Amino acid sequence: MNPYLVLSLVLGYFLVLVGISWLTSRNADTQAFFTANRKSPWFLVAFGMVGATLSGVTFISVPGEVGSSAFSYLQFVFGNIVGYWLVAGILLPLYYRLNLVSIYSFLDQRFGNSSYKTGSFFFLISKLIGAAFRLYLVATVLQIAFFDAFDIPFSITVVVTIALIWVYTFKGGIKTIVWTDTLQTLFLVSAVIFTIISISRSLNLDFFTLAERISAEPSSKIFFWDWRSGNNFFKQFFAGMFITIVMVGMDQDMMQKNLTCKNKKEAQKNMIVFSLSFLAAVFLFLCLGVLLYVFASETGIQIPENTDDLYPLIALNHLSLTVGIAFLLGITAAAYSSADSALTALTTAFSVDFLKIDQYEETQRKRIKKRAHLLFSILLAAVILVFRAISNESVVVAVFTVAGYTYGPILGLFVFGMYSKRSVKDKWVPVVAVISPALCYFISAYSEILFHGYKFGFELLILNGLITWLGLLAISKKKSF
Repeated sequence: MNPYLVLSLVLGYFLVLVGISWLTSRNADTQAFFTANRKSPWFLVAFGMVGATLSGVTFISVPGEVGSSAFSYLQFVFGNIVGYWLVAGILLPLYYRLNLVSIYSFLDQRFGNSSYKTGSFFFLISKLIGAAFRLYLVATVLQIAFFDAFDIPFSITVVVTIALIWVYTFKGGIKTIVWTDTLQTLFLVSAVIFTIISISRSLNLDFFTLAERISAEPSSKIFFWDWRSGNNFFKQFFAGMFITIVMVGMDQDMMQKNLTCKNKKEAQKNMIVFSLSFLAAVFLFLCLGVLLYVFASETGIQIPENTDDLYPLIALNHLSLTVGIAFLLGITAAAYSSADSALTALTTAFSVDFLKIDQYEETQRKRIKKRAHLLFSILLAAVILVFRAISNESVVVAVFTVAGYTYGPILGLFVFGMYSKRSVKDKWVPVVAVISPALCYFISAYSEILFHGYKFGFELLILNGLITWLGLLAISKKKSF
């Protein structure tokens, strides 16, 4: 693909985002940045959350992973759906009743300042590393596909990209992101649909024969029952459910969008509609994965060693220019729809939880918010460049995996706070929150020895939360009234 065409597309894409930012951030104050003044249409939030949830990693990894794990990812997504419904029924009413801006304020009201800071700190670490990891993987693809043609160093690519994100989010914040996420979701889903249509035409398949071809492939198998396998249905389902409860319902990034709705009822409608839309989007990605492998087989394309490269390889080199353009817009949207909301959530949590921004007048609030937003932009770029400097994929993945452990203490804190009447020794909560993921890491490393061949997968999050809960129980006493 002509690199100048790609440059025009990327620049045009960001100009549209900046235009949306200008329209949505006029006369915006800090409340608009943090809560969009709680005036967002629920259906807009629901559609936009699909793009934010389907990160750039999902965009390029899920289709390629079909070759090794078939449709088993759907088992995980079914658990996600139940998790979304539990968030809608249990957590959203709590957050709206307490009128929270940062959801970790609940821990302050329930346990005390140390618990509050612990929950927020673990979120900041998890989200910063997670967002950087996802953006790093996609930036690497874009670097190879486009920026190398202009001899632009990776460091410049990252700095300019994050600077552009800062430009369109620094003023309007979540109010802007609700609208930009909608556009980004449209690009992302359109890319998948265009690719499916193009491949089906190349293989002379109409809609019905296309469906038959996909269902006939062994890689379209959904359910797996071997208890020792990482793809076991129960492991995947319950892991998907708990990961959603934690990484959506107890995550400032995802909840901040929901809390922009006008009231609890609209936020709940948003969550239910979003969950079903998300299921449909993932199913499309999996169908695309089957078709990519079929297309590669019938046209003699060698499957890359890294299956993440399969979708970019075919979309950019073996299909029409329209598909190539849609793919680039889709992967760009997938990367930045998660990065921009993560940046806003990091700014919100730090400003509210650590800088106590509510104590100041509006002029000072704007200054504090702007500086926090700039700080996390710099940190995000720095972490991505550290990943690049490591130049060892296994080490980078390990760092990301360790960051995932930090959601376990958040799960334990919220569950104990919501379903126990006991009070805790607040000053010991950070100790419990550090010990729990450390124990989980040890258990995971030696699980096959300790548990007769059993290997932990995503369900390790549940164990992490349970250990945190037990630790809190150990430092608790009956609440005196």
